[in-house]
Amino acid sequence: MKNNLSGVGTALITPFKSDFSLDESAFRKLVKRQIQNEVNYLVPLGTTGETPCLEKSEKEKILEITLEESSGKVPVIAGVGSNNTMQVIENIKVFEKYKLSGYLVVTPYYNKPTQDGLYQHYKIISENTDKQIILYNVPSRTSINMTAETTLRLSEIKSITAIKEASSDLSQISQIIKYAPKNFSVISGNDDETLSICTLGGIGVISVASNIAPKEMSVFYKMIISDIVEAKKLHHKLSGLFKNCFIESNPIPVKAALNYLKHIENVLRLPLTASKDITLEVMKKTLNELNINY
Repeated sequence: MKNNLSGVGTALITPFKSDFSLDESAFRKLVKRQIQNEVNYLVPLGTTGETPCLEKSEKEKILEITLEESSGKVPVIAGVGSNNTMQVIENIKVFEKYKLSGYLVVTPYYNKPTQDGLYQHYKIISENTDKQIILYNVPSRTSINMTAETTLRLSEIKSITAIKEASSDLSQISQIIKYAPKNFSVISGNDDETLSICTLGGIGVISVASNIAPKEMSVFYKMIISDIVEAKKLHHKLSGLFKNCFIESNPIPVKAALNYLKHIENVLRLPLTASKDITLEVMKKTLNELNINY
């Protein structure tokens, strides 16, 4: 099985109304905005989507809307991660009825499994779907790093086609890229590392910033593969946006920015709270400097 997820994938936010209910209308518009600005694929139900705070019915509604609005124009990868292996499998069973291109599966958080535990976790998950699986290594959120050795071991499993790498360990990432089989790819999990990882041989980014700036991120990736000099310039231009998307816990700053752009209400579900005033001001300034007003 070959990975088909090069370019920019957007880790979609989940908009809520002031009463904390799912804002379906706003979500539809956000998906359309992504497609119109030429992102390469969509990733609902990840960390950026506040997925731990969503009900089962809401998750299915989000998938339905994403698939309806994307209309087969781009792949859709659903987040299904959990620190309970059997729960991941159950999530996949629920989602198998949808025309998804695959699943994003984060390393189990809180449990702190061994490297062999990580291998066994993903191995049994891969045996429960015919769709491609993208590993997701993000030690800053999970407290566990999946080593290059474990990733390379998993890369031999046919349905495991890629890893979203957010360890920020370029030596580890380089080792994976160097030794992985041809049908296995590395995707940047951090916007500010996209240029570096793609230069090493990665194939794009699953982006938080593209919620705000899908057009700019699409252009950025196209430059990386066609004009590295201009890509470096755009990287530096966008670096403030990359940094400021994380001045509070993701997706707090992103929602502040999208609220300023009048796409959503600035509402998150507890335990996350809406942005501080200073965060909103920082995001306003960032958008104005980049002339992002669409």
